Amino acid sequence: MNIPNSLTLIRIFLVPFMVVVLLTRMENFELWGVAILLGAAFTDWLDGYVARRRRQVTGLGVVLDPIADKLLIAAAFITLVELQLAPAWMVVIIVGREVVVVGLRAIAAAQGFSVPVSDLGKIKMVLQVCAAALLILSSRYEILAAMGTVALWLVVFFALVSAARYLVEFWRGLNGRGKQRQPRLIVVPRPEEERDVIAR
Repeated sequence: MNIPNSLTLIRIFLVPFMVVVLLTRMENFELWGVAILLGAAFTDWLDGYVARRRRQVTGLGVVLDPIADKLLIAAAFITLVELQLAPAWMVVIIVGREVVVVGLRAIAAAQGFSVPVSDLGKIKMVLQVCAAALLILSSRYEILAAMGTVALWLVVFFALVSAARYLVEFWRGLNGRGKQRQPRLIVVPRPEEERDVIAR
């Protein structure tokens, strides 16, 4: 356990607090919810920065960091559906993309290769946080509703494009892995050879 992994765990622990604050609709819940969301998103940037700066990249961090990101985004957008601030079908696309990417990475890891993170994925993450924050605040400041809707459409677009890119990279890695494996020849002895071995 190091500082980057600790920051990742903090991001995971912030997720239920954000959901509770938003769904209980406590006083100024919009401001508190956005503050928690932005704080959690900041730990995403900070843990990566510290890990690279201090050379503390670990196997646990590599696995845990994307899981924490996807938990945060999924919780934020599903909560937006409950608050009637985002269409369910758009959230299904966004969350579904995250599930597909996690599955592809798990299969890739089992096959002995990895699917690198692209700039599209990083842009998508920033857009997701901005869209969620704008939509949450739009329940308090209606002037932000249009901006939140535009940001949400951009999130859906980048989610589909980045998902297609992950699929392409996954199949390339899978095909490359398959070519590296040499076919194994299984020699099955003939019946007469088996009898000779038994006789000996």
